[in-house]
Parts: sequence; structure tokens; C-alpha cells
Amino acid sequence: MKRYYLGIDTSCYTTSCAIIDSDFQIVGEARKILEVKQGERGLQQSNMVFQHTKALPKLISELPQLPISGIGVSGFPRREENSYMPAFMVGLGYGQSLSHMMNVPLHVFAHQENHILAALRELKTIPKDPFFAHQENHILAALRELKTIPKDPFLALHLSGGTTELVYCHYKGDGIFESHIIGGSKDLQGGQYVDRIGVAMGLPFPAGKHLETLALQTTEYEPLPSSVKEGWISFAGPCSAAMRRITNSMNDIDKSNLARAVFTSIGNALEKMITYHLQNKPVRTLIAVGGVMSNSLLRHRMEHYCRRNHLTLHVAQPQFSVDNATGNAFGAAFLQETRG
Repeated sequence: MKRYYLGIDTSCYTTSCAIIDSDFQIVGEARKILEVKQGERGLQQSNMVFQHTKALPKLISELPQLPISGIGVSGFPRREENSYMPAFMVGLGYGQSLSHMMNVPLHVFAHQENHILAALRELKTIPKDPFFAHQENHILAALRELKTIPKDPFLALHLSGGTTELVYCHYKGDGIFESHIIGGSKDLQGGQYVDRIGVAMGLPFPAGKHLETLALQTTEYEPLPSSVKEGWISFAGPCSAAMRRITNSMNDIDKSNLARAVFTSIGNALEKMITYHLQNKPVRTLIAVGGVMSNSLLRHRMEHYCRRNHLTLHVAQPQFSVDNATGNAFGAAFLQETRG
């Protein structure tokens, strides 16, 4: 008899929930992007909490009514001391309440773990060597058919609106990953860079998909700089350079050219960062996750980079690279099904 597991995630810009069965298959999923007014580049945490509180009951009602055996939820951004964000308290509160009323186990993951699990959900094999992963949620998702979790350390690349991190991870058991950030951005995050340029060009927020559509219309572009020092990226300089082009264009800018330049500069920076850290953390596999990694240009860029450097690349399907709750649902299912 099949068992069913509920996942909940209330991130900065997406409310999401999902159900995965004991065979680790998705049987239901619902998500809603939070509303941001035209011309604005984000939301205050209080507004996120308000919108999550409104959206989550409706989204859960869209899932099939099934007997739930366990719940997985994002309780904090990453598994480290003092990692906190009010938006995650909405999902955590619902998870705690439902766990009590249903008398089923609650598994609290980091939002980063949720991404890693979602990315790994469809992998048929897991490398024994260390590897790059974008979020811990995606790692569990990829492990759904393996009945095991790799014991060796690995690296995770997480690229989203709120995070640009390269993380050295080690699975400790019970869904917990010990992780150390070894690289990333010290100013703007990758998604912030994309959104700022997109909004400045009049695109809706979040601007990633709209900017990607423009970038795919051309292969020609005027390059933007990429700044990486000792394995750490700075997106502030390239973003400022792109903003100057918009300001100086007098509304006559080639938007496709600039969009292509933005994604190329991000790709250049990622390659430089990974190359630097490969010298100290030699691995043969890269797992990349996060909303920005749903971008086809960056995914193709990473594919070519990995082939050139003899790395195996694993990425989630685009719809599971962006924020979603399937990793948390899979994490709960994985932990309970493999313990029995």
C-alpha cells in the first residue's frame, strides 16, 4: 500500500506545496509566485509573510486528498547557526500544526537542502566522488531511486534571487547536511543582478524569464566585465556597467544585446569561480540548482564547461530548479521509507 508525503516551502517569492508517494513519484504539486508591483525589485519580509499566509491554504486545497504519512518543510534558509528568515515561519507553522493534528512525523529541512533534494530526485546513480550541488533539497530529490545517500563530501552551486553560493557539503544522516560556504558572491546575488537590469529595462519582476527571452533573440553582444577574486564573485561592478548603458542610451538601447551580455558575464564569473575552487577541491561531478539555473543559456554554458573539464553535470529540470516543495516532500519520504 502506497504512503504519501507532503512538502511545504515558503521562500522569498514562491509559496509551494507538493505530495510525493512512497515510490518517490510526484502525485500533486501547487505553487504561486508572490505578487510584486510593476517597477519594484522585491518585497519586504512582512509582505512575503502576508502573501504566504493567504496563498498556502488555497494551494494545499488544490492537492489530492490523500492519507499523509510524513511532512517535510523548509524552516530556515540554510543549515547554519542564526540562519533565519520570517517568510519560512509561515510554512514551518503550517507544517508543525498539520504534523500534530495528523499525528505524523515532521522533517525540517533548510531551504537550501530542499533545492538539493529536488535536483537529485531523478538521478539514477549518485557519484561516489565529491560533487557540486546547488541546494540540499535537490540532493534528496535525485536520490529517490537509490535507497542511499552519498557518504563522501561534495560541492553545491546554488544560484538564485537570494543566493549565489558554492558550498562544500557532507551528509551527516537524518536529512542533515554539514556544509561550508567556500565561494559565491560578496555583494549582489545572481538573481538580483538579473532582476535589477530587467526592471530597469521595463520588464516585470522577477525578470529572469523575460530577460532570457530577449537574450535568445541574438548571439551578438557588447561584453560586460566579470569580476572574481580568490574564488569570490562581485556582481556589483558588472551590474553598474549594465545600468550605465541603460542610463546613457536615452531609451534607444538594444535590449537583446544587453540581456545576452548579462547572462554571458554571469557565466564567465561562474566558470572562473568553479575553476579556482577545483584546484583545492578536485571533483568529477557538478550539481547546479536554483532559480537562475533554470536559464537555458547558463545551463548550456555549464554543460560545455563541464565537458571541457571532464566533469559530470547534474541539473534539475527547469521547473524544479526554481523554488518548489518537491525536495522537502521527497526528503520526508526518503527518510521514512529507507529507515523501515
